[in-house]
This record gives sequence, C-alpha cells and structure tokens, in this order.
Amino acid sequence: MVSSKVKTALDFLPLIVFFVVFKWLGIIPATGALIAATLAVVAILFALERRVATTPLVTAVIVAVFGGLSIWFQDERFLKMKPTVVNLLFAAVLFVGCLRGKGWLHYIMGAALQLTDRGWWLLSRRFGFFFMAMALLNELIWRTMPTDWWVNFKVFGLLGLTLVFTMLQMSFIQKHLKPEEPSTNA
Repeated sequence: MVSSKVKTALDFLPLIVFFVVFKWLGIIPATGALIAATLAVVAILFALERRVATTPLVTAVIVAVFGGLSIWFQDERFLKMKPTVVNLLFAAVLFVGCLRGKGWLHYIMGAALQLTDRGWWLLSRRFGFFFMAMALLNELIWRTMPTDWWVNFKVFGLLGLTLVFTMLQMSFIQKHLKPEEPSTNA
C-alpha cells in the first residue's frame, strides 16, 4: 500500500510539472508535459498497488484526450475545457448516485470517513453542486481572461477553492458521522 504522503505527492506532480513547463516554454509544451506526467503517475500507482482507482484513471484519459487535441490542433482551448468536462463528469456521477438514493462519494472517501447513509447522500449532493460551480467558473475564466491568468487559476484557484470548500464541510461531516459501535472486548 502506498503511503498517503507518496500518494499526495503523486497527485500533485502533474500539476507542478504543467505549471513549471508553462512558465518556461508555454502552454502547448506544458500540455505535453502534463500528459506525460499524468500517465507516468498512473503507471507508478499501478506498479506500486497493482491497481489504479477509477478517478485517476478517468482523469488521465480526459487529460490525454483534451491535451492531445490541444497539441494536435495547436489550440489551447481544448486543454482549457478539460477542467469543465472533468468537473461536470464528477457532478453528473454524484447526482446520478443521489437520484438513485446513494451517496457515491462514499466510494472515494469511505476509507477516510464513516458517515451515515444520509450523510454520504447529502455530502455527495453538496460536492455535485460544487463541481458544477467549478465547471461554470472555469468556463467564465478561460473565456474572458488571458492564458497566464487561466493557468494560475487552474493551478492555484481550483485547488484553493476545493480546499476551502472541503474545510467548510467539516462541521457538516461531524454532524453526520456514524456513531461509534461499542467495543466487544471485555
């Protein structure tokens, strides 16, 4: 099993590579570096765990497709649409789960949190709306701001907003934790 520190470092590696290469060489070379780093992380995770979770795998496919289109057509708009597509996809998955009465966020975060079924459903719904808002915000920014601004938003803004939103959910999470089961050790 990969330690949480290694996993976190691997999660951020493609974003860091993208940002550094963008600052030195521009958006199209940074896109190629992002694709390579993302695929490398998936390969490393597979080598370490002999499996890859669905979220990084889906993200890698979307990065490869939209990044590949940006490189092929020499058009950064495809890459700029990628966060919109990823966020809408995550929102759709969470909302479908909610419509089916399931809090599908449980499958991503269930190892870290023990919430009631209603808590998972409500948290999934909240994150679904958050992902929709992030998709809309990305669209607004990439369509109205220069590329440098969008890159800073993608690297720092999306991450920062996600961290703030997650922190704002802590009191909600506390209210919906499953009660601890009494110990049977005597």
